[in-house]
Amino acid sequence: MTKKYVYLFKEGKADMKNLLGGKGANLAEMTSLGMPVPQGFTVTTEACNHYYDNKKTISEEIKAQIFEALAVTEKEAGKKFGDPNDPFLVSVRSGARASMPGMMDTILNLGLNDVAVKGLAKLTNNPRFAYDSYRRFIQMFSDVVMEIDKENYEHLLEEMKHAKGVHLDTELDANDLEKLVGQFLAKYEELKGEPFPQDPKEQLIEAITAVFRSWDNPRANTYRRLNHIPYEWGTAVNVQGMVFGNMGEDSGTGVAFSRNPSDGTNELYGEYLFNAQGEDVVAGIRTPKPISELKEDNPALYDQFFAISKKLEAHYRDMQDMEFTIERGKLYMLQTRNGKRTAQAALKIAIDLVKEGVLTKKEAVLKVEPAQLDALLHPQFNPKALANARVITTGLNASPGAATGRVVFTAERAKELKAADGLPVILVRQETSPEDIEGMIVSSGILTARGGMTSHAAVVARGMGTCCVAGAGAVHVNEKKKQFELNGEIFNEGDWISLDGSTGKVYGEKVETQDASVSGDFKTLMDWADEFRALKVRTNADNPRDAKVAYEYGAEGIGLCRTEHMFFEADRIPAVREMIVAKNKAEREKALAKLLPMQREDFIGLYKEMKGYAVTIRYLDPPLHEFVPTAEADIRALAKEMGLTFEQLNKTIEELHETNPMLGHRGVRLSVTYPEIAKMQTQAVIEAAIHVNKEGMNVVPEIMIPLVGDIKELKYVKDVVVQTADEIIKNSGVKLEYLVGTMIEIPRAAITADEIAKEAEFFSFGTNDLTQMTFGFSRDDAGKFLGDYYEKKIFANDPFAHIDQIGVGKLMEMAVKLGQQTRPNIKLGICGEHGGDPISVEFCHNIGLTYVSCSPFRVPIARLAAAHANIKNPR
Repeated sequence: MTKKYVYLFKEGKADMKNLLGGKGANLAEMTSLGMPVPQGFTVTTEACNHYYDNKKTISEEIKAQIFEALAVTEKEAGKKFGDPNDPFLVSVRSGARASMPGMMDTILNLGLNDVAVKGLAKLTNNPRFAYDSYRRFIQMFSDVVMEIDKENYEHLLEEMKHAKGVHLDTELDANDLEKLVGQFLAKYEELKGEPFPQDPKEQLIEAITAVFRSWDNPRANTYRRLNHIPYEWGTAVNVQGMVFGNMGEDSGTGVAFSRNPSDGTNELYGEYLFNAQGEDVVAGIRTPKPISELKEDNPALYDQFFAISKKLEAHYRDMQDMEFTIERGKLYMLQTRNGKRTAQAALKIAIDLVKEGVLTKKEAVLKVEPAQLDALLHPQFNPKALANARVITTGLNASPGAATGRVVFTAERAKELKAADGLPVILVRQETSPEDIEGMIVSSGILTARGGMTSHAAVVARGMGTCCVAGAGAVHVNEKKKQFELNGEIFNEGDWISLDGSTGKVYGEKVETQDASVSGDFKTLMDWADEFRALKVRTNADNPRDAKVAYEYGAEGIGLCRTEHMFFEADRIPAVREMIVAKNKAEREKALAKLLPMQREDFIGLYKEMKGYAVTIRYLDPPLHEFVPTAEADIRALAKEMGLTFEQLNKTIEELHETNPMLGHRGVRLSVTYPEIAKMQTQAVIEAAIHVNKEGMNVVPEIMIPLVGDIKELKYVKDVVVQTADEIIKNSGVKLEYLVGTMIEIPRAAITADEIAKEAEFFSFGTNDLTQMTFGFSRDDAGKFLGDYYEKKIFANDPFAHIDQIGVGKLMEMAVKLGQQTRPNIKLGICGEHGGDPISVEFCHNIGLTYVSCSPFRVPIARLAAAHANIKNPR
């Protein structure tokens, strides 16, 4: 039986999303619901994968199915493709199973040619509409299919408007547009060396090919990597009969949401333009009118659209993002999908839908993506600083949050400046386009002079959780001069400005920010998430300040305290250096004795902030050379400070030098060589626990020995720990439980976990080092070549951002099973950066870990991700 690669809208269903893509499945569903949908067909995601398997060529078999579906659609429309008297025109749109707004390419008015445009003009008695449609098609086809820079055509359009003394495209008449079409055709032939294609079927196949090809363009690859969308999914293509919003003032186009995507308010929210096509709204070429004004312009149409929006929301049980066109007073629905929304809106909508009886709490928790919460956990403007800040203009509050940074005018420059010094940048554009995606990713905020709430900048910024102010019409951008002018004031590249994406205000200076807090809808959803998760969530914290923040965000203990971070503080680094240069054990113990009270106070502070939750303390891990300088001038200054000669100190530093220090004398190896270090740290841990327990707490310290690869080295250091701890506990006359465990960060430790579990009472996966050692990559240097791996499809994602489940994950699963064989009740955690990554959290849940540990500001993200994991795969 021949495989089916093409489905008519009336043949599809909502549950065919993987095959038809999100857009195709939703068009099929709206068709089955009896909504006014222009008919058409979907070329499947499997056809896209076949295209790539077939050396980037659409097979004759698939072409035949396309033309067969086209014939059925023509018959339904009562029109013929290429008919000189009444041509059937179509739109060609991409539609992956996951929404990728602005990432893929769209073509409208396909089927027009030099003959058909005259027939369309005569048929509609509207030459202006016909030539306006043709010039749009030529430009889109050239840009998307033939990869001709659209600026070649924009320049001609601007020249025409200038010559006529007008500002808007709509002010050009039919003769102007007919002349412009001639110029566009001539420009195409000049640039391509051949005439513009006149065969509509050739146009269609070229357009479908271009959509497939765009699945692999740089901006699509970047967006997929950012949003964890597998390359193997492919994109579907939707071919849909055209309806025209540019036929006059009784026609129009718009984009609307069934609820406010910025704050979640239950109100119809969106924009529309009369005498326009859909790209005019989304691309921000003209600033549209709010949807509420449609109620005044055409009450009957507004009521019909409102009813459809409510019906769709009820059907999908979620807020809907809808595209529509009005052709000569008749409403058509072009698309619906679950709308992208800000984090604030996601929380409010989820909670409101529970209150309205639409969703259960469990379903509501799944409606909020864990990564979205990041936007709520970033700093907001300090109210006092904001009170004195100078507002220079106000635009549309397109994506909430606060951002301050240096002005840049291109995506490339945003990447360069951010990479150079790490300081924030704000991307300022006339309007953004899909080509700007990489610059948008690194920018703290986005400001556009044109475009509305559903423009490219607004939609993409909301999806990324990036602050955005759009449609600030008073801003005049001059990209060439690297400046923008505002009411006579010039702002140059590098000048600081600040954006408030919640109010739309733009400030002409750097404005101080402050931390966000968890309350209201956030707290409600977090409480629901906690009901459904099995994984505990701890934090990585090295000081009481971070521990306090994490506790307030719901951390259930500390999964990683890096004691070396405490040693770098100014009041203790001299004692650390004194220990390093010590010539014998007695001198080392003398130096360590100075550190002991400081370490003890550190741990008391951590225990108190965690209010009885477990605190896992990792013993000294980095190589000792990290605590001493390398530049000669710094060595001389330190030698003088320590009462040593330059030669004495320099000799010690040279002795510490290692060819590969990350695989050198560090972690457990330090305590094997210098057991007095482990002894001092144990004394501090145990004495601090005894101190707070005497005050009424019930702390059970967890002592973690890092970088273990062999049971015998762990046993050696554990014996030192136990002997020291038990003696202190005995002398104190109190009872105190404590655990000794290890980090699993060396592949050998994972492979021999059954042996190591004989001594280790808990495992914590240090996935940063485990990933480095499994791949043989340096995390600090991998960025230099990983870009080539993404481009050449060797890697889909950064293994340091998401656990490599095939390799590193296999080692983790092995360690879990082996450890539990030896010690069934062993605690199992993760404390690498992956502990706050939602994809990695789900993996940790699935392999049976006890807890994840992450940075304080990612604790809520991990809590929600853990709930998602348990709802999808209950323990």
